[in-house]
Order: sequence, then C-alpha cells, then structure tokens
Amino acid sequence: MAGINEAVIEEIKVRADLADVIASYGIQIRTVGSSKKVCCPFHNEKTPSFIINDAKGFYHCFGCGESGDVIKFVQKMDGLTFIEAVKRLAEQYGISIEEKEDPAANRRKRLYALMAELAQFYHRCLGKIKEAQLARDYLDSRDLDEAVRESFLIGYAPSGIATILKWAEKYKFTAAELEEAGVIKTSDRPGDRGYHRFGGRLMFSIKDKRGRVVAFSGRQLVESKKSGKYVNSPETPIFKKSNVLFGFDKAAANITKSPHREAIVCEGQIDTIRLHISGFPVAVASQGTAFTEEHVNMLKKAADQVVLVFDDDTAGRKATIRTAGLFLEAEMPVRVVSLPGGDDPDSYLRTHSSEEFQRLLDNAESIMSYQVRVETDKEADPSSIDAIARISRAVLGTIAQSKSAVIKAGMVAEAAKLLGLPVVALAEELEKIKVVPPRKNVIQTTLPPDIDDAEFSDDDFVDEDVDSFVEDGAIGPIEGEDAHAVIPPPPRELAFCEFLMANEGDKVVDGMIGEFLPRSVFAHDFTWRFLEAWRAGLSDGGDALAALGETLSPREHEWFDAILLGQTKSGASTLTSTEICQDFVRLVWIDRLKQIRGSLAATGDDNADRKRMKISMDLKRLNSVKWHTVKDLVREWIQEGE
Repeated sequence: MAGINEAVIEEIKVRADLADVIASYGIQIRTVGSSKKVCCPFHNEKTPSFIINDAKGFYHCFGCGESGDVIKFVQKMDGLTFIEAVKRLAEQYGISIEEKEDPAANRRKRLYALMAELAQFYHRCLGKIKEAQLARDYLDSRDLDEAVRESFLIGYAPSGIATILKWAEKYKFTAAELEEAGVIKTSDRPGDRGYHRFGGRLMFSIKDKRGRVVAFSGRQLVESKKSGKYVNSPETPIFKKSNVLFGFDKAAANITKSPHREAIVCEGQIDTIRLHISGFPVAVASQGTAFTEEHVNMLKKAADQVVLVFDDDTAGRKATIRTAGLFLEAEMPVRVVSLPGGDDPDSYLRTHSSEEFQRLLDNAESIMSYQVRVETDKEADPSSIDAIARISRAVLGTIAQSKSAVIKAGMVAEAAKLLGLPVVALAEELEKIKVVPPRKNVIQTTLPPDIDDAEFSDDDFVDEDVDSFVEDGAIGPIEGEDAHAVIPPPPRELAFCEFLMANEGDKVVDGMIGEFLPRSVFAHDFTWRFLEAWRAGLSDGGDALAALGETLSPREHEWFDAILLGQTKSGASTLTSTEICQDFVRLVWIDRLKQIRGSLAATGDDNADRKRMKISMDLKRLNSVKWHTVKDLVREWIQEGE
C-alpha cells in the first residue's frame, strides 16, 4: 500500500465522533457546560484536565500537553502508525478504503500468510512430535506452561530440510518463498536441497505491532560450537530488526493504559514473557540487535518513560547506559533496575513474588545514580581527582544526549550531588561537550531546578520574544481595544494561562498569585482578566471563565481558544504545579524589573542610578537563588509599589 485517499481520511474525521471513540476505551466523560472533560488516559491524574472539543474534533490535555484528532488518539492509545489507525477507524465506521496500488503488496501478503501458517506448524510440532521432547523439557524447567506456549506461539522446528519442504508443498508454498522468508537456505550443488535454518531449535514467534508473525528466533537445545545459542531470521520484505520489538504487540495497549505510561525494556524473549505472565505486561525486548533510534521512536508512540532491566554484567551495564542515552535523546526519562545476585527478570520472578519485583520497580534508580555507581565501581580509588574527572566525563556524555532542558538540568544537579561537585562546575563542562544545538524561539515556562551558588547573566532563562517587547518599549499594561487588536499577550503569559486551566482548583497556586503577582507585572490586560476569572471560579465555585468568554472581542477569543485548545506550545513538565508557579513568578518579575530599569532616567540622576544598581543586583539574584529568597525580593518590590 502506497497511501490512502485524502477524502477517506476526511470522511473518517467527520464520521468518527471523538467523544464516542474516547468513551469506547472505557473512559468516563464528564460534561461541564458546553465542554467535555475526562481524566487524561495518557498520564495519571485525579482532576480531569483533558478537554474534548466536539465541534472541532480536537482534544487537548492541559496536564501533559497531549493533543490531536480522533486518528491521533487511536494511534496513541494503541501504539499504531497513522495508516494503521486510519484502517482501524475505517473498519469500525464502515468506510471503504481504496488503497493505491502497491506492486509489492501481493508478495508481502504471501510472506505474511506463510509465516502465520509456519508459526502454527512449529507450535503443533512442539506439542506432538517425539523429537520435540527436549524442547518441552526445557520449557517445563522454565515454568512456561501450555497456556504460555499458546499465547506466545512458542514452537519447535523439526530437524532437516525434508520436513519443512513437505509442509510447504502441502500448504502451496514454494521453496523460493521459504528462502525469501529466511526459513531455509537452498544450494546450487547437485543433490543438495540446502538446510533448514532453524532445524532442531526451540522457536519463538516474532510479531510486528499488529500481531502478525514476521520472523523467528530459534534457541539451541543441544550445545554446539558450530552455531550460536540463538539463530534469528534475516531481514526480509516484511521484517526489519529496527522496526520490531518482541512483545510490543501485546505490550503497547497496556503501556498506554498504565498509570505513568512506563514501559519495561529487557534483553530477551523469555525475560519478556516472564514479565508479562507475572503481571507486568508492559515489557518489550529488541530482536537480535542492540536498541536503536527506530526502536525508541516506535516505543515512544505508546510510552512516556522507560525502566531498563538488563543483565548486571559488564556487557549489560554498557548496554544500559547506551540505551538510556537513546531514550534521553528522545526526551524520555529513564530509570534502571539492577536485579540482585546476578538474576535476570526470568530467574528473579521464578524465585520471588510479583510484589517484590514491583518494589524494585518503585525504587528503580535514576540513570544518573546508576551510571555514577557503575563508573565508580571501575575505579581503584574513586576519590582521586583523576577518577572523579573520568566519572564526570562519562556521566556528562550521557547528560549531553538529552534534548530536554528540564531533564538535563535535573541530571546535572543530581550528578553534582552524587559526585560532591559544584553544580556550576558540571554545567560549565557540559557546555563544552554539548551535542545538541539549542532550539530557537521556544516558549519557556519553567526554569531548571534551583541550583545553589550558580551564577547567570541577566538574560538567562528570559524568553527572546518577551525581551523584544521590552526593548521596543511595548511591554507594560496595555489598555483599550485598539491595543488588544494589535499586540497579543506575550507567549509566557498565554502559557501560564494554559497552566492554570490544567490546575483548576489549586489553592496553593491561587495563594501565590494573590501574594506575588499584582496587576503591574502583567504585560497585557487580557492576562490579568483571565487570572481574575480563574481565581473567581475557585472562590465561588462558578464558571467565571465561561462568563469571561462572553465578554471577549473576536481577537481576544482567538487567544482564549488557543489557551483552551493548548496551542500555546507550553509543553509538559516534570515539575509540580507549585514549582511551575514559582518559576513563573520569578520570570515575570525579571521581565518587570527589566522594564522598570529601561524606564529610568539617564545616568546622572542619583536616585535613578541607585535604583538601576539595585535592579541589576536583584536581577542577578532572581536568576540564581532559591524560592525562599525570591519571595523576599518580590515582597520588597511589591511594598515599593512596583
């Protein structure tokens, strides 16, 4: 299939009612006025912040930032590609799809059919033929019963090529098709029919995300130096190692429904199977290769974060750190479980309870804690300057792979604490090895976690767009409809309004607004009116925001709708609502003080010079001190009437 007609996609969007599709996943929808809300299925929350706009067929979560249409929702919930989600919805709503002709489609269909039939054949062989007794004994020794063998389509491949060729003839498949599927290897020598790649092995069926068998992994049952412990299918027209994760077909839906959308990544098929049958059906493993960017991107469609459970040996530790770097590059938080006593997930869960493994997951190490520990174990004298330098370089190499400023700042602070180094020293070293150029014109609504003894310039953490308003003299209270029609609120203020929508009823945030955010600090009158309505709704339980919407001009309604639909690009954050509000207070006061400094008389006025000096000192402190000091500075300026 080369593509789907655009008209079909539009028909799906019209006919597939978004609220009905969401409800079909067992999600309770609450109607509030003209809008619909649910507790977000993509992150754990108690107060609904997931808004459904039926008129526009659009959803947005103010808690985690997820947004999209009905196709995107099905993609996210079930870990599907766009085309796969379109097909599922089309089938559900009786919409016929005219696929553009694909010359290779018939060839792939034959291979899918061959692999499906062959997997069933191998499974029957496991249960029935005498030759497979060794395979059955092995599975018994690993406590993998008949139900598990059936669920994961485990089988046994008969020895020799004759049996598999006879099977192919019976089911109307050719030797050429078997070879294209990577099952046999033919020979040009007279009288030599070739060999069965998997003959005499325990067989694990490898499925794609749609549950179709696309490959096999055969485990050796009798040790032989002539071949490896595992033999895996070669790449074929329907199998690319970088596009397949073992267990993902079963895990994807479970990951999206888990409280934190967290996936478990392990090393092998049996580990994955053991996790699934022990109550952890969110586990996956790569197929005969190291984890790749393609694997990460595939998993990211279903998961928001991962926990790695690899072998605790030298190779396993290297793989853990390398794989963690790939997830960090994709802006996904990573944790690590190191199993005690050299166990892997299979051996651990056969001797320990699921509750014990869950406790290990709950207490999983951060990647920084893990890597510092691993690198420290390599050193004869970890406290020496040389050792600390080596450990720091290794850790910073991992941190540098992250594209998330928040995750990166948190890792720097954690690594500094673990190594007993100043945060600013590690931050400076990180700048020297930065591998990802900073993104331009990104709306920043939060600061990195507070850092002791750090020094920053006045311009650090200040949005470029807001600075341009300051320099042009345009920032400051804007009055009148004409001004509103020309200049929208600064991006930071719109982002804060969106944050408030995601935190309705938060009395701590309400108190901080009342104490630290007077009218004078806001650049736009619209922002202040929005905040007043939000606070009024909290105090009297009414829908003051809906009332505000009735009074807005068409231009203001555009900003209002952007906030409701999450179009301000504020993004998700790992910080708490209180921490985000604290950072916003800090940032808008930085903007306000810069505005005041720019309005002071030229040098030569003693009072202006003193005030300019105080502002410069306070700006430096606002950029670097902890919240308790920020509060004191802000209170001081509020008392001065600023």
